[in-house]
Amino acid sequence: MTRFLAFDIETAKVVTDESTDLLASRPLGIACAVAQASDMAQPRVWHGIDAAGRPARQMSQAESAAMVSELEQFVSRGYTIVTWNGAAFDFNVIAEESALTERTARLAAVHVDMIFQAVCALGHYVSLQKAAEGMELKGKTEGMSGALAPKMWAEGRYQEVIDYCTQDVRTTLALAEAAERRKKLVWITQRGTPRSLALPDGWLNVHDANLLPPPDTSWMSNPPDRKQLLSWIPPGILAPPAGQSGRLF
Repeated sequence: MTRFLAFDIETAKVVTDESTDLLASRPLGIACAVAQASDMAQPRVWHGIDAAGRPARQMSQAESAAMVSELEQFVSRGYTIVTWNGAAFDFNVIAEESALTERTARLAAVHVDMIFQAVCALGHYVSLQKAAEGMELKGKTEGMSGALAPKMWAEGRYQEVIDYCTQDVRTTLALAEAAERRKKLVWITQRGTPRSLALPDGWLNVHDANLLPPPDTSWMSNPPDRKQLLSWIPPGILAPPAGQSGRLF
């Protein structure tokens, strides 16, 4: 079984228009981040610290860079970071906030982003909640969303936001492990029927998922573009020398 380290961030900037592409409102800042592995007694939580020792409005560049270094250490110790949309969003934001674009991009390339693999294989998105339901797992925190988290953090409701992020991370970890054991990811469609993605070789890191042949998306009016999702990653990061697929550390 892959030694997964599930990871997620919550952004700091309050965006009132939920229909807007969140990345279009950058810089977003990082309110907090959480990582959890099955062999960790407690999740690892990151957030900024202000002069009074309280949680800060957002993580500083130095604090974000220190988080990148710690994530690199986790990878060097044999963990595989796993996210739900980390390639296009979480690591994208971290690259900007830490000013460590290349190092963050290398982390993104070697990590498993389950929704990115689904996009590469299926041509469309799947929600984390619908995947949790399909795999018969506890899902996201009821009544909460990523859109609410920045406002709550700004109001000083720090533990609620951390708890929300932690539940997303635990759901991500349980989903990654269950799907790898079963060799498939099952989700519930909008029609209420189950569908599945076969995973004969388990989860692929972003570099290797990006090599999958493009699926037929002719039936879709606006399919996600994997190149656009990874457009923030510098040239060459996703194309290491032959024989070194995904070995970017």
